Amino acid sequence: MGGHKKLIHFLRADPAPGSALSSPRSFSSNDSSVSDDDGYNSSSSSSFPASAASSPSRYSPPKSPWAATTHLPGLGAGAGDDGSAATGLIASLLKEDGKVYSLAAAGDVLYTGTDSENVRVWRDRRELAGFRTGSGLVKAIVVAADGRIFTGHQDGKVRVWRADAADPAVHRRVGSLPALGDYLVSSVNPSSYVALGAPRGRRGGSRRRAVWLRHADAVSCLSLDEAAGLLYSGSWDRTFKVWRVSDSRCLESVPAHDDAVNTVAAAGFDGLVFTGSADGTVKVWRREVVAGGGDRTRHVLERVLREGDGAVTAVAVCPEDRAVYVGSSDGLVTCWRWGLNGEPRLGGVLVGHRMAVMCLAVSGRVVVSGSADRTLCVWRRDGDDRGADHQHCQHVRLAVLAGHTGPVKCVAVASADDGDSYGAAAGGERRFVVYSGSLDGSVKVWRLSEDRPLVEPPPAVITEPAAPSMPALLESEAWTPRRTVALAPPPAQAWAPYQAPPELKRVAAA
Repeated sequence: MGGHKKLIHFLRADPAPGSALSSPRSFSSNDSSVSDDDGYNSSSSSSFPASAASSPSRYSPPKSPWAATTHLPGLGAGAGDDGSAATGLIASLLKEDGKVYSLAAAGDVLYTGTDSENVRVWRDRRELAGFRTGSGLVKAIVVAADGRIFTGHQDGKVRVWRADAADPAVHRRVGSLPALGDYLVSSVNPSSYVALGAPRGRRGGSRRRAVWLRHADAVSCLSLDEAAGLLYSGSWDRTFKVWRVSDSRCLESVPAHDDAVNTVAAAGFDGLVFTGSADGTVKVWRREVVAGGGDRTRHVLERVLREGDGAVTAVAVCPEDRAVYVGSSDGLVTCWRWGLNGEPRLGGVLVGHRMAVMCLAVSGRVVVSGSADRTLCVWRRDGDDRGADHQHCQHVRLAVLAGHTGPVKCVAVASADDGDSYGAAAGGERRFVVYSGSLDGSVKVWRLSEDRPLVEPPPAVITEPAAPSMPALLESEAWTPRRTVALAPPPAQAWAPYQAPPELKRVAAA
């Protein structure tokens, strides 16, 4: 009977979309419908009317405890001017739509996910569109090159969306992972059920059983490997799953960690995948082709890159330089460089936050970290460019971005030289755009230079141990910076006194 109950839960339709949100530039429900998440009924869509006037609504999204009406002015002269080449804050996108948990940038379009079941679509600092997911908190978003949008949700499902070809403001759900047909076939096969650990936050009790191709807990992270045609999803159920994007088939489910999987990242080199967990470990998995299995793959554990007391909260990879960055709850960002021989070496430890690192993003030599201390640190990686086997590198801190009134939960960075609407500076100076989402309910857009710090920051603390081994890292002073390093930022960007509310204790788990 247990299997039948699980099947009934999977077949349950998403909640019916309510009325429009608090503004007509919101999600119209006139063409939405209730359907199972099977991809066959794709009429769930939304668009924004042209008017921007306010109107009353029966829908009342949860208000963030960090919501504030104040706005931080640009950090450089003329930062708010579209034609200005100044560096600093250029926009604050604020919508009474709950806390922002996820975002993804695709060209000049930005997608943001909140805890009020909505995904907003922005272009040129204006709302372009949006769609209701009907599934609670949107924990992860990735966008494929073909325009498909994958969203990970609290209910353990991954949903697939696509903008309408005739009207980009309309988004339709075109499927879900796993597909209903695949789940039905597996649910009647006893061998498809696997044992799971106790639910998160509960110890002891009987072990659960669930169909292997569906996550049994919240989907916490997504990563797309375009070259391999694979999507990776990590979950609080301690596993990560491998999906073939072409047909939405689940190829593999890997029991990866002893606690929730917080982050997953496809490396883009050597067939490697990185997972980070609340158990304090970072694991490196290698993708292998199954002999005689056609294009089927399996992932085998190659090494444990990190073991520590603090939870691993974020992993980001620069495939061009074979650099891997790991953020953790102790406020540190650790860099490893992968040699052509397949061996990693510690490239340094970045000290810049006073509270847990919650998100990371990498674009070329630029690294951005967001933290529960409400700030972002921007770094530039410098090193020997003569080859990937020259693994030593240093990092220069370019800026400390302060302006959010709540923990920074998600971040994305893109080069402004790639046709971004914010423009690049003349004279060959490389600029980039940073998008940050916070539990204060806002998204901020920053423009920075790779070659010129925002202000002269204190030097970063970089440690290069003599050996690449994990014991050398654990013995490094960089792991106890608060006793040896003064972390005061420049006066113009000093942190305001901040007392974490009780809810913050649950931030990392959310």
